[in-house]
Order: sequence, then C-alpha cells, then structure tokens
Amino acid sequence: MAKGKIGIMLSRRMLIVLFAALAPSLLAAQSPREAASPLAVFHARFDAEFQRHGIIGGGFAFVHEQSPATEFFYGVARAETRQPIDAHTAYNWASITKTMTAIAILQLRDRGLLSLDDPAVKYVPELREVHDAYGPVDAITIRDLLTHSAGFRNPTWPWDCDSSDCNWQPFEPAKWSQVAAMLPYTNVAFKPGSRWSYSNLGYVFLGQVIERLTGDDFEVYIEKNILMPLGMTESYFDRSPYFLENHVSESFLRSGGKLTQQPFNFDTGITTSNSGLKAPIRDMEKYARFLIGEPGNARYETVLKRSSLEEAWRGEIPVAMPGEPATAYTSGQPRMGLGFFILKSGDHTFIFHDGDQGGFSAELLLDPARRCAAILAVNTTDTGSHADSTATHAVSNTEPDNQTDLRLALRRELIDNVFPSCGTGPEAGSGTKPSGR
Repeated sequence: MAKGKIGIMLSRRMLIVLFAALAPSLLAAQSPREAASPLAVFHARFDAEFQRHGIIGGGFAFVHEQSPATEFFYGVARAETRQPIDAHTAYNWASITKTMTAIAILQLRDRGLLSLDDPAVKYVPELREVHDAYGPVDAITIRDLLTHSAGFRNPTWPWDCDSSDCNWQPFEPAKWSQVAAMLPYTNVAFKPGSRWSYSNLGYVFLGQVIERLTGDDFEVYIEKNILMPLGMTESYFDRSPYFLENHVSESFLRSGGKLTQQPFNFDTGITTSNSGLKAPIRDMEKYARFLIGEPGNARYETVLKRSSLEEAWRGEIPVAMPGEPATAYTSGQPRMGLGFFILKSGDHTFIFHDGDQGGFSAELLLDPARRCAAILAVNTTDTGSHADSTATHAVSNTEPDNQTDLRLALRRELIDNVFPSCGTGPEAGSGTKPSGR
C-alpha cells in the first residue's frame, strides 16, 4: 500500500511540474481573445488594404462612448523625411466638412434665424441669375441644398485645362465673386426636391447663408460654435497655423505605379464650407463623441440639440443612381439626410460621410444606437488606373476607383464584425497601435 501511495504522489508531482511548464503555451492557445478580437482582425485587414492600394500614410480610430479610443497608424506623413503618421497628423477631411456646415444651419434654425423650407434666394439673392427650366428659382429651399436635391452641378465650377502645365489655375474658386460670375451660366438639372445629385456648389451656397446671417466668415463661425466648444484645438480650415504646420500631412494621387504629389497645405478658397476642414484623428474623435452623444452632456446640447441631430439622420431622399457603379457615397443604397448619409444594414442604421480631395480620402462612420464610431483618413488616393497619369497639377474632388475603394472594404468589415461587438467586454479594446510600413 505504501508503495502505491508513493507512486500516486510522484505522478501528481510530475503532472504539476509538467502543467507549469506547458501552461503559458496552453493558455496562449486557448485564450486568443486579444489576438482574435474583432478590432485585431480589423487591424490586420486595415494593414492589408493599405498595402494593396499603395497608401503612403493614414490613420484610424474606433470610439465607444467616452472610453479611450483604439487608434491604428500606418506609414508616413512626409515622403522625403519619413515623418511617421501619429494621432496629431493633420489631414484634409474634404466633404466631411459638409456635416459641420449642416450642423451650423441647424444651429441657426434652432435659434429662429431661418427655416429649412425658406427659399435659398432669400439669403443669397444672386441665385436669381441661375437658369431654372422647372419653375421659379424661389422653389429651391435650404433643405434642398442640405439634401443635395436642388439640381445644381457637382463641381463648384467647370474645372478644365487644355495645357500641359495647369499649375496657374487656382485649386478652387478663391472668391465668392468668381462663383457669382458663373451663376448666369449655371442651370438647374431637374425639378428641385425630386431626386438626389451630389453638389459641392450647393454647399458653397449654404456657406454664404451662414456668413450673411451671422456676419462671421464661415471658418470663424464654425470655430466659435463647433470646434471651440468640443475642444478641437488642433482643427482649422485650409492652411495651417505656423505652429501646427509640422503636423500637416502631404497628399498623393496613385495611378498604377505612378505617384503624383499634390499641393502641400492647400487652400480651398470660397469652397471651405464644402471641403476645407483640416484636423488630426485625435480631434475627430472629439467630434465623433459629440455625434454619438452622451446623455446629460450639457456642452453637446449647447452645440446642437440631440433632437436636431436625429432629425438630420432621418434619411429624406434615396441616393441610388440606377445604372451607375457604386461609389463610397452610394454603395449600399443609402438615403440622404440633412448633411449626412443614412445606411441600413439588416435592421441596423449607420450614419456616415466620406471625403475626397487633393489626394486625401476619409470616412466618418457612426453607429448611434451602440454609441460607437469609426474614423478613417489616408493621404493617398488610389485612382485604380494602371496607366501612368500625366497630371502635373492639383486635382480637386478626386475619387478612388469605384471597384476598389478601400473604404468600402473596410466599412463592410466594420459593419459586419466590429460594430456588433462594440462595448462587449475586453475584446472592445483600447489604446494606440502603430502599424505598417
């Protein structure tokens, strides 16, 4: 009996020693929570898509309520000096600026200074010069401009150049007088309010409404009434303040194997209200937190009432264009709200806006029900072309190739896998995670 007991004791001791030796590898094999979390899987997809599209640099943040954001960074902000991308790298957010323009209009409405159904000509009388074959131009309302249903063209002016060097042309119209001079040559393409057609020009008109009602330049109004109360201290419009210029990213167009650098730290001129915002990822996290909301946050309510934001997200008009390939704006057949796109996926609703300009490409994607948001910005637009580009000048309103837009691939990953896990324990994750290149 004694022998048997000793044998059993030795066996147990041996098992304990063996388990202690193997425990780290066993635990690693059986507990891949962090490695297999939805955000970790997304991180790998993020790196792979950036490499596939030849992106020079970019960043991503995922925000859940007021918890610390998860941030990924990739590549460099300056090609020559190899300055790395970080949370304070400033990008041009292009048309995501329009969401702030819409918020400003709703602020003015909430203060009783305008109605969304007011004729636009009430505030911008120069619009009477526009040719409208569908009736009096008075039928075009502030709401039509917000929803891109007024019938105006997409570009702010017919951008063209027939010479080999077009650097003499301004990147965008520099003054309102230049846009106003084009109004007699501008037509309304369809009955206002009857359909959707994206229009940067319409948001220039909204910028004029804001300036003329408040007496402030558009940039000044947004800084005082959105950026300052949200603590977005590194955000501004167009060219950077001298003390922040070292954070500004360069930007590029990629056409196959050819990389064309775009003008550095450019000025969007009179089109600031549709595309002029510059900001780092870290500041855009503050903007995203405001948009997803926080019950009882008086500062957020001061910027805009929650009910007004939810009004902007009702989805007033479909944006699907029959027979046309999907873009970052139209993929998934979203509807257009007041300055925001509304996308249904199953029984869930997402709010988003994209931006493309001068080589920068960006997306802001919100899940208000789960109080989460994703923010993406890159400094390289992949045009999808395999022929070398001959462009030697700035390209405004640039768009990635419709079939290979990296935002669409990443958006699907976020909607299907990341947002559903939002806030569900350790796998939600937080922290800064550099990556790539």
